[in-house]
Amino acid sequence: MPRFCANLSLLFTEHTFIDRYEAAARAGFSGVECHFPYEVAAAELAAALRAHRLEQVLFNLPPGDWAGGERGIACLAERREEFKAGVAQALDYARALGCRRINCLSGIAPADADRAGLLDVLVDNLRFAARALAPAGIELLVEPINDRDMPGFLLNRSAETLALIERVGEPNVRLQYDVYHMQIMEGDLARTLERELARIGHVQIADNPGRHEPGSGEINYPFLFRWLDRIGYTGWVSAEYEPAATTEAGLGWLRDATPTS
Repeated sequence: MPRFCANLSLLFTEHTFIDRYEAAARAGFSGVECHFPYEVAAAELAAALRAHRLEQVLFNLPPGDWAGGERGIACLAERREEFKAGVAQALDYARALGCRRINCLSGIAPADADRAGLLDVLVDNLRFAARALAPAGIELLVEPINDRDMPGFLLNRSAETLALIERVGEPNVRLQYDVYHMQIMEGDLARTLERELARIGHVQIADNPGRHEPGSGEINYPFLFRWLDRIGYTGWVSAEYEPAATTEAGLGWLRDATPTS
């Protein structure tokens, strides 16, 4: 079965953020990710990782004004310097936490903006970020997100995101494949995962509809977990979903997928 990590921005939210590390380890996860770690000192997070023998698998570059509705600034020409400062901040955290993957949220396209121009800016910024992260052995990930949950998000499908990654042309840039988002936008999950395996750096999961735990919706996750093994995926699979009740009450899928011998 795949290696599973817990997204601490969505799971175990009945605990304080720092206490979610202990909760994840107690539940059987060996890795964690989060959306944004920057409100907690890197040294405190690093201590929590050590204390609970967890790996920090992933986090995102700073997204701009998240509370104000921004979902990344990488496609915005007027925010280039802010983007570069965010790369430096993320790199500092990644080094402190031993994290080897950072995701870049492309951003929401402004109304009436020229899409080609936005993509040009995004390519330039991704190239800058990839080159800044490469000496530390860190991969830069790019994620398509469905346009129902996040209207206006610039990248919505795996093929267009992979084409963009080819334009960037840096070897440490890979696709972050979120099964939930891609089920909504394009389906054909198994064949896409197999076809693009070499270019996928990270997988995230939630069921559809509702973005709840595996087994709550239409996606056949027992098959998909076996399929990931069959095609030779060796990366992490992140539980990035909104629990239907408490996190612990919805972890039957994890116990089923990782039976004890």
